[in-house]
Amino acid sequence: MNALKKKILVCEPTLAGNEEKYVLDCLRTNWISSAGPYVEKFEKAFASFCGTKCAISVANGTAALHTALLGLGVGLGDEVIVPTFTFIAPVNAISYCGAKPIFVDCEPDTWDMDVRQVENRISSKTKGIIVVHIFGHPVEMEPVLSLAKKYNLFVLEDAAEAHGAKYKGRRVGAFGEMATFSFYGNKIITTGEGGMITTNNDALAAKMRIIKGQGMDPGRRYWHPIIGYNYRMTNIQAAIGLAQLERIEDLIAIHRKNALAYQHLLQKDSRLTLPVERPWAEHVHWVYGILVNNAHKRDIIMQALEEKGIETRPFFYPAHIMPAHEENISLPLAQDISARGIILPSSANLTEEDIHYVCRELLAIADREL
Repeated sequence: MNALKKKILVCEPTLAGNEEKYVLDCLRTNWISSAGPYVEKFEKAFASFCGTKCAISVANGTAALHTALLGLGVGLGDEVIVPTFTFIAPVNAISYCGAKPIFVDCEPDTWDMDVRQVENRISSKTKGIIVVHIFGHPVEMEPVLSLAKKYNLFVLEDAAEAHGAKYKGRRVGAFGEMATFSFYGNKIITTGEGGMITTNNDALAAKMRIIKGQGMDPGRRYWHPIIGYNYRMTNIQAAIGLAQLERIEDLIAIHRKNALAYQHLLQKDSRLTLPVERPWAEHVHWVYGILVNNAHKRDIIMQALEEKGIETRPFFYPAHIMPAHEENISLPLAQDISARGIILPSSANLTEEDIHYVCRELLAIADREL
């Protein structure tokens, strides 16, 4: 039976709406590059979804971070505070600007950055704070915004993993000066590749559009007053994104339902630590991550699940131990969580049978290994 079972992927897109219709419209009308009506439609719809005045589409989530940091004036010699437990993109983007990432550890339960550690890392060189809503659970924003106001710092939300997540009833993407999103193929909504910057600041939005468009003056074609980048999203990508956005509430509901199913099936096993949802949060569970109680067994368990047709992923390595960003500091929670974390299949395409199968095999392997 197991040999005949299809492989359960860790993440895959759900393309069940108007994606084909809108893409064919692009092809039939020849609007296939970064000009075309779907770019503006997607931007307006996404801004409305996040509750912001402006949304600026870009080529990918890392381009969104880089563009946003440039727009916020980050440059050589500046410092930007960032969690060490994150995908590497925000850390790389800080370095692209010639600035230095200043790392903080994570919380033991949400795995978000520990906001209590931020103030101790602020220096005279600190320009701002990047918060990462890890795996879809929002960071506690009020103390971060309070610190930013106290020290005159910007706050940039990296919401790449958290489309639609809520902090105290408000969707992420509208708390800081700007927020960035990724639409990579494994995200809650996707454009294949692609990203978005959201802001309530019209002047910043205008600046972002110049930066992402090769630095060209919008009122004077082929005049480039600043160094810019080709970070534009195509009309085809935006067409897919618009179709995805039309179904985002349903997709979020499925992710949350799947998380509840995992919770129900795994919560009694003391060998596993499951994700939490703070009372003030609405977790969108981009992925469903767990911790095993023995780091030395983590990879063995993942390999055993692979042999049963269940794809998994490890948690991110802490950024401060990466060779390109290495810093000799102790951030023990991130290192411990990274070593013990497993991302289970998390797509909106999962069936109830899939989740039962994953949990049954996981618990059987845990009986042998933990």
